[in-house]
Amino acid sequence: MKHLLFVFLGGGFGSVLRFIIGKYLNSSETGIPYGTFAANILGSLLIGIILGLAAKNDSLTQNQTLLLATGFCGGFTTFSTFAYENHVFLKSGDFTSFAIYTIASFIIGFLAVFAGMYLVK
Repeated sequence: MKHLLFVFLGGGFGSVLRFIIGKYLNSSETGIPYGTFAANILGSLLIGIILGLAAKNDSLTQNQTLLLATGFCGGFTTFSTFAYENHVFLKSGDFTSFAIYTIASFIIGFLAVFAGMYLVK
């Protein structure tokens, strides 16, 4: 039960922060979801750092890892919003934004995880 509480608390904080970032960075004028992109890339970097620390000499406890990686990063990043925003791009015929957003999210997201793990080596 304690593990569920850590995930719940971390997820709540991550979701609130993602909402704030999206509110201020997503562009209603262009429709480009800068906030979602920023949250997903930053979350990828953070999970790389957190799991890198957890693996390095057991620097983090299981509870800390659940709070930060599973909870916070899980609540902070969002695949469902990413998928919906791509749906909007495709529905409006904006194939260029769809391609750039999708490719950049995957490539930079993966690189951010690796960078986070590299930083804690």
